[in-house]
Amino acid sequence: MKKYILSLDAGTTSNRAIIYDLMGKPVASSQRELPQIYPKPGWVEHDPRLIWATMLAAVREAMAVAGISASEIAALGIANQRETTLLWEKSTGKPLYNAIVWQCRRTADRCDELRRDGYAEFIRERAGLMPDAYFSATKIEWMLKNIPGAAERAEAGELVFGTVDSWLIYNLTGGLHVTDVSNASRTMLFNIHTLSWDDELLSLFGIPKAVLPNVVPSSGVIGTTKPEHLGAPVKIAGIAGDQQAALFGQTCFEPGEVKNTYGTGAFLLLNTGKTPATSRSGLLSTVAWSKDPSLSDTLYALEGSVFVAGAVVQWLRDELGLISTAAESEALASSVEDTCGCYIVPAFTGLGAPWWDGAARGIITGLTRGVNRRHIVRAALESIAYQVADVINAMVADTGREIKAIFVDGGASANNFLMQFQADILGVPVLRPAYIETTSLGAAYLAGLGAGVWDGEAALSALERNLTEFTPKMPAEHREELLYGWHRAVERALSERKA
Repeated sequence: MKKYILSLDAGTTSNRAIIYDLMGKPVASSQRELPQIYPKPGWVEHDPRLIWATMLAAVREAMAVAGISASEIAALGIANQRETTLLWEKSTGKPLYNAIVWQCRRTADRCDELRRDGYAEFIRERAGLMPDAYFSATKIEWMLKNIPGAAERAEAGELVFGTVDSWLIYNLTGGLHVTDVSNASRTMLFNIHTLSWDDELLSLFGIPKAVLPNVVPSSGVIGTTKPEHLGAPVKIAGIAGDQQAALFGQTCFEPGEVKNTYGTGAFLLLNTGKTPATSRSGLLSTVAWSKDPSLSDTLYALEGSVFVAGAVVQWLRDELGLISTAAESEALASSVEDTCGCYIVPAFTGLGAPWWDGAARGIITGLTRGVNRRHIVRAALESIAYQVADVINAMVADTGREIKAIFVDGGASANNFLMQFQADILGVPVLRPAYIETTSLGAAYLAGLGAGVWDGEAALSALERNLTEFTPKMPAEHREELLYGWHRAVERALSERKA
């Protein structure tokens, strides 16, 4: 009987199920939209029941399209939107509130308070993160304070917290309460050095340990699905936050290897090996993955987030009307030799790493009478590459490691102009696999390893990937000149407190 791997890709705007064969090739997939809920400006929520229902529907449809039964699935893996926070009754699975999405800014004032009170360095030392509403801790704190009776019920052990991976596993298994080490490291409650929930961080946020899930490796069988969901029990053997899953899917198994996912934003992760790197350049230290039940083989990563990547192309299309489709941007950008001195800094919601200036705002500089639509489109695409270059340079500064190449994935990586300019402005090759949905592939790889489908990482590295290589062609002098102009533009976009 032929065997397959089932990957659940739990995203922010949709849930997808992808079935892979044992060569790592996609066989079938299904996607369901996940409605967004905006109760107040800056607040973002999901209905927990819909997270589960849409994922289950996608899984069943993907299996039907592939024409396979549960008995043919060797393992199931999960990659999920990170930091999104849920609270539910331990005994019944009934949610107490909507899921608070990672994008939600309702606890931004609380994070400002933490910084003012001097907790930033303490949190960074323990969790590898900075106080920000992005992470789970202040979301849980908010729920316990604002849902009537929640704090008392949590202390009594009646309630449990989980990120989306935990929620899906609880429902798939009928009550198992776990998370993997990569997702735990994004909560701002997990000590990335001891690889355990941190009592002092829990005390800071007033969160009882009883609500927390057990931490398991990212790869390894942790349970089986209830027969009624898929038709027969299936082993759950892989779990990772989406960006860590993409790093694994790119087979960046060695320290110094780096990937960038070009989505609405851009997320860069650098494998730093068995020791977490301390960043002084505005990057985050995070857990990459673990494959051992003792977590003794845990690997770490440095992470840098670019807030606006593919979103700048959407802006060209939807707000400015300069293009009708995202794909059109490539031809327009390639039709001119340069931007005619124009730079766009797309700080629509501030600037992420390494600047971390939430008050920065987008600008266009260098406008002259000769600048036209094509130059503006090219400048928008170049802005993505410049932001990525700033994060890569911060990674080099933090680790002292030479970056020899960058692996890329995500929707915008299909743009050949952008990938060539990225290679040029970095001065290193850019490597793009034929299959650019590496988040779900990484979850499949972790699950397959955990279930013994593949012998080890060498077997995964040997699978055919059909890499396209974009080689730098730009003279170093021109690269430095362009970067100088970019940083001049960034200085103008920064808020007064950063400039």
